[in-house]
Amino acid sequence: MGGNAGAGRFLLGILSCLAMLLSAGSASALEVRVKDVAVLEGARPNQLVGMGLVVGLQGTGDKGDMAMRMMSNMSSRFGLTIDPKLVKSKNVALVSVTCELPPFVVPGQTLDVLVSAAGDAKSLQGGVLLQTPLKAANGKVYAVAQGSLSLGGFSAGGQGAQVSKNVTTVGRVPGGAIVEQGTESSFVPGGRMSLLLRQPDFTTATRVAKAINKHHGQVARVVDAGRVEVAVPASYGDSPASFVAALEGLTLVPDSVARVVVNERTGTVVMGGNVRIGSAAVAHGNLTVRVSENPQVSQPNPLGQGQTAVVPRTDLQAQEGQGQVVALPESSTVTDLVRALNAVGATPRDLIPILQALDQAGALHGQLIIQ
Repeated sequence: MGGNAGAGRFLLGILSCLAMLLSAGSASALEVRVKDVAVLEGARPNQLVGMGLVVGLQGTGDKGDMAMRMMSNMSSRFGLTIDPKLVKSKNVALVSVTCELPPFVVPGQTLDVLVSAAGDAKSLQGGVLLQTPLKAANGKVYAVAQGSLSLGGFSAGGQGAQVSKNVTTVGRVPGGAIVEQGTESSFVPGGRMSLLLRQPDFTTATRVAKAINKHHGQVARVVDAGRVEVAVPASYGDSPASFVAALEGLTLVPDSVARVVVNERTGTVVMGGNVRIGSAAVAHGNLTVRVSENPQVSQPNPLGQGQTAVVPRTDLQAQEGQGQVVALPESSTVTDLVRALNAVGATPRDLIPILQALDQAGALHGQLIIQ
């Protein structure tokens, strides 16, 4: 086959490995910490934003009037009146300054800020950010930023050629913002706290509550799929932060909805280990995939103490061209489907319409998300 077919087999091989790893992970009941699946209500960050000036550029600043007007306004604060029409410097740039104010910070602490060109500046390399107030959505100033920019790239060239690496109109000022005032973070109002699940799920919320009650008594209850309310025990009354630390270290087995995420723009397919495929037959071009269920009865030995049970048996076959057939006597999972498609040299692009058709036919037992 050609290069595209080889690349398709390689990508499908990766998908097959990922699917097997997911299946193995679900079978081994992987445990995670509470702090990895939930966050504490009230302990939330806040976004800050401001507009400022970057100076010291080597002729790579703004050509428009926005930076000149800001220079004029800033100069007037120092008793110097300048007509914006008379300023023709290309060594300054109008920028937007953003950062995130974490919870529990106090005045005097420093934060990293992100500086982005807001005008037509070609590069911010070598620039210095002048003092810029950073405001929250309520209009109050919570931090002030200033300092030299650090860029992750460079730009150089002349009249005939130019070389650049990465983006030179975005930079950072490490520790460039000084917190002027913090935010109120009350996470134990009335001796109770709430854990908010990152991905709401009733099963996971119930397991979080059980893990807490197992170690600290009946102090947790499930409010809904995304909230677990916890009462602070009397032994932690003087130190609720220690109780939060104790909760974060507890482990549980989270649950999630079986999903298949398809990105048609990039041809990316990500499948969860809980996805199952029912009995179906799919034909895509000259590729045919069949899934059939053949349950068998398992009979115990005459002297054994076992019970008669029905054991599922699934046959999965794929063929392409001149009768090429691959049989897999496994359970009908996405792993089996990927293996079959990989064996006949199908590409990830073939897998996308097949999964969509299986979902429409009701044979894909999981949530199909198309991006």
